[in-house]
Amino acid sequence: MSIGEVLALLQGEFPDVTISKIRFLEGEGLIEPERSPSGYRKFTHLHVEQLRFILTEQRDHYLPLRVIKDRMAESFGRPRALGHQPQEIRLSRAELLEAAEIDDETLCELEDYGLLAAVARRYDEEALKVARTVGALARFGLHARHLRAVKAAAERECGLVEQTVAPILKRRAPGAIGEADEVARELSTLLLDLHASLVRTGVRSVLGR
Repeated sequence: MSIGEVLALLQGEFPDVTISKIRFLEGEGLIEPERSPSGYRKFTHLHVEQLRFILTEQRDHYLPLRVIKDRMAESFGRPRALGHQPQEIRLSRAELLEAAEIDDETLCELEDYGLLAAVARRYDEEALKVARTVGALARFGLHARHLRAVKAAAERECGLVEQTVAPILKRRAPGAIGEADEVARELSTLLLDLHASLVRTGVRSVLGR
């Protein structure tokens, strides 16, 4: 396929993708299309799947390219050094600011209000998601100081999870930690679904629907 044909395949799902974006990802070494004798790029369906993977990770998880490249190696089976493990997201302050597209003042505010925190001066994937989401909310005039109620609700929901798994952990039986982890994950998903439904219902009420 030509680069134009690849673009046509992707634009339905990723309206913002451009030829320049595809060329940039190639320049960063994330995809490696072949070249015809006259120098034109030649793409395969594998390249399309790789691009779809990259664009999804950027859109849904806001990941830096260096992390996406590492995840691609796992997903597409590229050779890796013996014993190499998938890369955990551990961003420096400067990397977080760049990836989340926020300024240092906003990050300080997020930390002051307890919405995120560094561990050993590094920020994980959840911190990145929080920073990116708050950055998006800022466009509507909502900042960290306005989100204390959201944080308080999340803490109460975490309390429900802790209350549920505590008896499992107290048994100290073989497999108890695994069982508690599974219960916590399922309960968290249910609480998130409930929270989202209640917010949607409340918004409809605000709009008089």
